[in-house]
Amino acid sequence: MHNLDLFKEQISSSSPKKIIITTHYKPDADALGSSLGVANYLKKKGHQVLVVTPSDYPSFLNWMKGNDEVVNFEERDKQEWVRDRVHEADMIFCLDFSCLKRLHELGELVKQSKAFKVNVDHHQDPEDFADFQFLSTKAAATCELVFELIILAGDKDLLDKDIAECLYAGIMTDTGGFKHPNTTKNIHLVTAELIGLGADNAKIARLIYDTNSLNRLKFLGFALTRRLQILEDCQTAYFAISKKDLRKYDSQTGDTEGLVNYALSLDGIKVAALFTEKRDGVKISFRSAEEVAVNKFAATHFNGGGHKNAAGGVSELNMKETLEKFEYLIRENKHILFNQLELINEKNQ
Repeated sequence: MHNLDLFKEQISSSSPKKIIITTHYKPDADALGSSLGVANYLKKKGHQVLVVTPSDYPSFLNWMKGNDEVVNFEERDKQEWVRDRVHEADMIFCLDFSCLKRLHELGELVKQSKAFKVNVDHHQDPEDFADFQFLSTKAAATCELVFELIILAGDKDLLDKDIAECLYAGIMTDTGGFKHPNTTKNIHLVTAELIGLGADNAKIARLIYDTNSLNRLKFLGFALTRRLQILEDCQTAYFAISKKDLRKYDSQTGDTEGLVNYALSLDGIKVAALFTEKRDGVKISFRSAEEVAVNKFAATHFNGGGHKNAAGGVSELNMKETLEKFEYLIRENKHILFNQLELINEKNQ
């Protein structure tokens, strides 16, 4: 962490600033929750705040306080206006990412800006582009770090129900509903504080996990019955979703969210993947059991990365070639992927 006093000086309410907040492409609940949580906090300190996302995001996140004011940079009629706002900004908050390429086209604008940059994130291998960094790979979610940063800044009294619900959503989803190994003692302490501030945990869970369109449920049934593949000899399962599949069910942003976890839930499966065909290639999501790391596999072979048990990647090959490459690599590298598991098993025998 860089100089905390410098950060506190920058956000001092005695000197209102023009502040841009942004997050990674295709924001999830942690990305949007941390962004709107910080936005609502800084507004209470008297700053002029604008949240800009590099793309759209799932509609099941639209309930968060401040969502109506978020600007999507992919909307062409907004881009010149956003460029001017970034150019004029005194501060830029970069949340839930630590590599500017995660912003796509927006990344170059942020890089060129002379604004004071703040980076809050929990991913590995960060770039050193910010004037103030608050980073920890031990944190389960960026929302957890945002909560801690606000406390360290001496502004606990500014936390309210709206901010708490934004932060709770990010923590809940990035811990898989508090099921993943990153659900620490500190996570429970933080979420207890957020609930104490008024965060309605049952409502948030329902809005995120239990709000579906009919098409999404039909798509889920289709994917489970027609697109699930299992490599039993490699303890691996995956889904391959084509552009045609997405069109058939009028798929919206967020409709594939959580699909990969169904593959990982199969008894005996240690590695799961979701391949989604896009205009410019194939987007890949990886998940793994606690003892198997997929982030290095994603970084080495699919230009990606992420957390030990949850990573992403991309392929410029077509779907058929990508799947052939994946199956070959899994079979060739299973002794590496599962080495830690074998060591654990030997130790327990």
